[in-house]
Amino acid sequence: MRSRSERAPRPRVHIRVIEKIRIRGYRKFRDLVVVPTPAVNILVGDNESGKSTVIEAIGLAMTGRVNGRPAQDELNPYWFNQDIVRDFFRARANGQDAALPTISIEVFLADEDDVQRLKGAHNSDVPTRACPGMELAVEPDPECANEIDTYLDSETSLLPVEYYQVIWRSFADTIMTARPHCLTTALIDSRTIRSTSGIDFHLRQMLSDHLEPKEKAKISVAFRTVKEKMTADHLADVNERMSGIEGALDGHKMSLAMDQTWRSSWDASVSRHVADVPFGLAGLGQQVAVKIALAMRRNADAVRVVMIEEPENHLSHTSLNKLVSEFTSLRGDSQQLFATTHSSFVLNRLGLDSLLLISEGAVSRFEDIDESTVKYFRKLPGYDTLRLVLADRVVLVEGASDEIVFERLYRDKYSKRPIDDGIDVISMRGLALGRCLELAMRLDKRCAAIRDNDGQDPSDLRVGLESYLDGTRRELFVGDVRGGRTLEPQLVSANGEEALARVLGLTERASVPTWMKNNKTEAAIQVADSKEALAAPPYLEKAIEFIHP
Repeated sequence: MRSRSERAPRPRVHIRVIEKIRIRGYRKFRDLVVVPTPAVNILVGDNESGKSTVIEAIGLAMTGRVNGRPAQDELNPYWFNQDIVRDFFRARANGQDAALPTISIEVFLADEDDVQRLKGAHNSDVPTRACPGMELAVEPDPECANEIDTYLDSETSLLPVEYYQVIWRSFADTIMTARPHCLTTALIDSRTIRSTSGIDFHLRQMLSDHLEPKEKAKISVAFRTVKEKMTADHLADVNERMSGIEGALDGHKMSLAMDQTWRSSWDASVSRHVADVPFGLAGLGQQVAVKIALAMRRNADAVRVVMIEEPENHLSHTSLNKLVSEFTSLRGDSQQLFATTHSSFVLNRLGLDSLLLISEGAVSRFEDIDESTVKYFRKLPGYDTLRLVLADRVVLVEGASDEIVFERLYRDKYSKRPIDDGIDVISMRGLALGRCLELAMRLDKRCAAIRDNDGQDPSDLRVGLESYLDGTRRELFVGDVRGGRTLEPQLVSANGEEALARVLGLTERASVPTWMKNNKTEAAIQVADSKEALAAPPYLEKAIEFIHP
């Protein structure tokens, strides 16, 4: 019998929860619109691009809380987009009338029956339309206008957030005080092993799923009886001694008793164990896997939106493979997943059509990537797709030796490495060139693809790739057949055997082309380390000029 991770996934019709997110004036973003997919959304981007900010903003708008606390309690001047803040203070310094910076985070929901009370036209859509949704806004408190003016008259560059208010409202323009029960969310931050919905949330969910009301009542009575007995049996002597305490107690005795209020209810004293070890003492990778699995359980579909920060953290490759394989089988049809990642493995396995690329304050979606290409990279999860996604410019080469030689030739021409110009030289390692070029086209990357002619006319090697090549953003470079079938004879043709023999340290009797063919990587390293510059074969010279900024 095949394991769950090996079974073919069932076709699903996913019920979208969030249709759109709009973030204005919050942290990195002046005005960002995110249109997620119904099922899985993988947020990628450079460091500090704002991936985590998007996750945090969704949680704010859907729960009114951040870091487990009400938004009003966590409000600080650095929530506001600093470019907008600088523009505001610059305008004031120039005597201009400028509106105080504000924050607005809107979550537009699918028009389902269970969220109709959130439906209204109080949103930023143009033209205005009635739809369910929620907004968390941070605005100056009108009642503090005088205090704000006085504060701003002093020399400062920070906003007076003490005079701001957090307003959490539905699109029906009703003030919200608690998250709607039908929109349960879970945020799992594997970087710090923290869940803003809390371990308590998952524990309560487990207790709710596996205990009947009568069982809960029976446990509660037993727990209260135990505490009552502890008061009578173990605190009696202490209370006897305390009965003689004198003071301003109006003749009343002071005593101790086990807490019987809701603050010490039985479920607060229950802890989860993994393999008979308390959950908090389990390995970090184990905690990540358990929390994600609990948040995405299918048998209740209780959590509608699951947000995961970097699921690859603390997990070995084997454990990550198992966890990612479980995503599809665990996720409910009415669950929507948002995950940030720095792992190409996670991106490839969950699907390139789930990619949301965050760059320069904007989000790009790639749901129109051909389905066969998505499946292709799923079967090759080890390929470093994120390098291609995140690079400014890309050079695709066939193997390690081509990568090494290209970098050396580029350095000889421009006195710096390609990466210094934002150019990433990536080995395709046997991947189909067309798949890589399609991905580059969808990402609108400037891309130079370089390959051997293998004895074929270069024009014949363009067949089937024409739709990806435009000569401006993407182009294929292949050596003339007369220069040799592969890189090594092309280098010999461009420089002569004598020059290559000196660079490689070969004796006169050695055949330079044969030695280079039999020692591709070693030859490339010798070329890279050589103090003597070599001439680039014409096709590589053109590729270098094409990709150079």
